[in-house]
Amino acid sequence: MSRALPWDILWNRLIAITEEQAATLIRTALTPAVSEAGDLSAAVFDARGDMLAQAVTGTPGHINSLASAMRHFLAAYPADRLESGDVLITNDPWLTSGHYHDVTIVTPVFHRGRVVGYFGNICHTADIGGRVFSADARQVFEEGICIPIAKLFRAGVVNDDVIRIIAANVRVPDQVIGDLYAQAAGNDVGARRVVEMLEQFDLDDLDPIGVEIIGRSERAMREAILALPNGQYSAEGRFDGYDHPVDLKVTLRVQGDRIEADFAGTSPESDRGINVVLNYTHAYTTYALKAALSPEIPNNEGSFRPVDVRAPEGCILNCRRPAAVAARHIIGHFVPSLIFRALADALPDRILAESYDALWNTQWHGYDRDGRHFVLVVFNAGGMGARLGGDGFSATSFPSGVHGFPVEAIEAHAPLIYEARRLRIDSGGAGQWRGGLGHEIVARARDGCRVWLSPFFDRFNYPARGVFGGKPGASGSFTIDGVAQHPKATVELPAGSLAVISLPGGGGYGDPARRERASVACDIADGYVSRAGAADYE
Repeated sequence: MSRALPWDILWNRLIAITEEQAATLIRTALTPAVSEAGDLSAAVFDARGDMLAQAVTGTPGHINSLASAMRHFLAAYPADRLESGDVLITNDPWLTSGHYHDVTIVTPVFHRGRVVGYFGNICHTADIGGRVFSADARQVFEEGICIPIAKLFRAGVVNDDVIRIIAANVRVPDQVIGDLYAQAAGNDVGARRVVEMLEQFDLDDLDPIGVEIIGRSERAMREAILALPNGQYSAEGRFDGYDHPVDLKVTLRVQGDRIEADFAGTSPESDRGINVVLNYTHAYTTYALKAALSPEIPNNEGSFRPVDVRAPEGCILNCRRPAAVAARHIIGHFVPSLIFRALADALPDRILAESYDALWNTQWHGYDRDGRHFVLVVFNAGGMGARLGGDGFSATSFPSGVHGFPVEAIEAHAPLIYEARRLRIDSGGAGQWRGGLGHEIVARARDGCRVWLSPFFDRFNYPARGVFGGKPGASGSFTIDGVAQHPKATVELPAGSLAVISLPGGGGYGDPARRERASVACDIADGYVSRAGAADYE
């Protein structure tokens, strides 16, 4: 196209559109995981299926997996098989973000008689049938209903067959089906706004915008990689697993303006639901590399292109059907810290010490006093690792990015009483800069209710490691009435019993002897709680 376009205006317009897309989904969603915690992604794609822009709200495991998923949607439904008003759906773990509980919705954008792009989103659904969301399953068939890529709407008319099949297989159909409509509504808002933008600037499609956006991001990412010396950078780590430890290994091979992440040497897939599909491994690898190398680069197809991700088929980071995958985040969330450790000597000012990493979900489910079934997943955060020049953030979701739940929302949606939720004293690893604190939850079931808890916990045995002389953070723990519980096995919470969930802290950065801020007053001002200052937080 010969005429100059206002690239900054068009770029900011796309970001604003994806933000409105995500806001629509959040405002209309019924599942608290979306409406309260923001466990979703939202993005716009060009006609080739290349991601152009994303909403700020969302997790790397969703948004970067969505970018990979678009290839599968376009293969199943090329543009010539679509018409205005169509909406596509799937939750196939190997095609999207790794487990059945994440439902992906894609909507084509029609302008001047043809497909010019797509809007997509992923969000965590309240329930998907099978076992309640947990790490207990031994095969994916136990974990719920699989929805192949299909049309949820045909030319604007809902596909009742798909709706009825889903509703017949889930425990809370009103929430699940309501969220599907919310996801479609978010995409519809985005599509209408993009068409308005194309009309305003008299553009036939998104192609010229996409070429510019992707080209700039790719060039910037390649320049960032070129700044790293050629060679290999390796790291490994051990984590709790389900019943036995899991080893993860990565080798980063830098050659010119390309980087390959190879996870050879990683443990084989598990016989429980902690396995990770390659899409999800790719998502957290590209996220970590971009965060370390050039965080200011927009996250889109261009920033992905210089990165290759490899994991041996059949290892826990590239599992095969029918491996169980519901709790895939427990292992997948360790990938960024592993990559930061590999890059620590090369980029000491860009990386974090290890964080608590694996998001501590608590999946509460059971029956209230009236015998009605309830399901509620709650996200809990431990301490982030420290970095050069700063202590780690406390009780902060990293690398997932989801929000914590207000206690009021938890108690409104489930028959639970939270007796306490507080920061864990001294749980951050010591260092010149200290690791962030985990927090502690004390909860009980309301009288007359039956309540189970499916925990998604790790770092009981292998706490977050420090770097450059920093000390490890505190390990996690989970007890009921003082009795230690399995970190990943579903357990009933008897009436009158207290569950105490203690989240891990982050690792420290640098030699603790070099820490200058020794006063309690400074530590509290920095957001860190020491034993001496604990009274201020009780």
